[in-house]
Amino acid sequence: MWVAYLIVRKYKPQSALFLGALVLMACSILLRTGEILPPKQSTGLVWLDPFDLIRATLSTRTAGLGLLIMSVAGFARYMDHIGASRALVNLAIKPLMKLHAPYVVLSAGYVLGQVLALFIPSAAGLGVLLMVTMYPILVSLGVSRLSAAAMIGTTQSLDIGPASGNSILSATNAGMSITTYFVHYQIPAGLCIVGTVAVLHYVVQRWGDRKYREPAMAADPSANPEAVERAPAVYALLPVIPLLLILGFSDLGIKAIKMDVVTAMLISTALTMLFEYIRRRDAKTVFGSLQVFFDGMGVQFATVITLIVAGEVFGLGLKAIGAVDGIIQAAQALGFGSGAMILVMTAIIAVSAVVMGSGNAPFFAFAALAPSVAKKMAIAPVFMLLPMQFGASIARSVSPITAVIVAVSGIANLSPVEVIKRTALPMAGAMVVNVIAGFLLR
Repeated sequence: MWVAYLIVRKYKPQSALFLGALVLMACSILLRTGEILPPKQSTGLVWLDPFDLIRATLSTRTAGLGLLIMSVAGFARYMDHIGASRALVNLAIKPLMKLHAPYVVLSAGYVLGQVLALFIPSAAGLGVLLMVTMYPILVSLGVSRLSAAAMIGTTQSLDIGPASGNSILSATNAGMSITTYFVHYQIPAGLCIVGTVAVLHYVVQRWGDRKYREPAMAADPSANPEAVERAPAVYALLPVIPLLLILGFSDLGIKAIKMDVVTAMLISTALTMLFEYIRRRDAKTVFGSLQVFFDGMGVQFATVITLIVAGEVFGLGLKAIGAVDGIIQAAQALGFGSGAMILVMTAIIAVSAVVMGSGNAPFFAFAALAPSVAKKMAIAPVFMLLPMQFGASIARSVSPITAVIVAVSGIANLSPVEVIKRTALPMAGAMVVNVIAGFLLR
């Protein structure tokens, strides 16, 4: 509770989690409730073991999972820098412009946005791009600013795909490849959730606009703080290359060739640089642009990787103090089975995501616990991790302080609180279907 209080009070999450972990491990040493490190790995002085545990976790995560997430982030930053992300969005929305049913376009826009989220992993970044491209189309068709902003604010309500840090972490903790996790678990559940949200957006936003009419106002494209040079239309294909490589060279395609996510990102970046050279004919500029990729990796290490490590160490602290075993024993004593435990874990993460305005922070803090809890409940970790992961991103979309809601509200000149009133019902439906789909997949 103390750690949660610090995070809610806007203390740095990494610092709060690391401090909480150290306090828990100190209590474990004093109360002798568990060991910090196995005897063979101990430093020789038990009071130094917590710091060595942080060192070992940081080393392991940075070299494996961390490199994965950093390479994805570096590629995404590079796509933004050269205008490829904007080109993809511009190409994708063209079919919608031919429709003349405002709320059908709005629902289709949500589905399209969720597809684009596979290639543009930043919720706020995708939201801003859609506010400059899709938002003016919607309001010109007669959809209110509130409805359009609400839909766009939820276009990444499912943190899905190989480019998502949460997905990579979830697959790692589930003990499977990101391809297997994405294709066999995320897609079936995701299709059910996306279909539900699309229908609910149609019903809720149409009803809301009829009840609370307002004059439609077009967005000002100059309000986009991330405006970039317009790229050639062919650049729309570049963000898709990594996904094609990952899925193409896997059990779903050519099995003889194995394609690691990091390798796919490096190949895709090299191909993109070739496109940039052909476009600009300036080798020095193209070579210099690679720094954007490395900067993206560095930012991700400073924010996401450190948060993952802090969350994992905090989870290990909870295990050392016996909290995890206590929760499981209490759940069993109350007659909770694996299904009820999944609901409890998902609810904890969902509430935390709303309060913190982040889907990453709560999921990173609790994801490391899922395999242990799942093992004692005699279920595969993936059946606990999947609803937890989706629950975090769904709940984030009804937080008035999350980055994407604040961004789209600001561009549309609306209050974030008013926007989340329009996202609440679609996201409530998404959460219900998320839990049901999780049970059906077992």
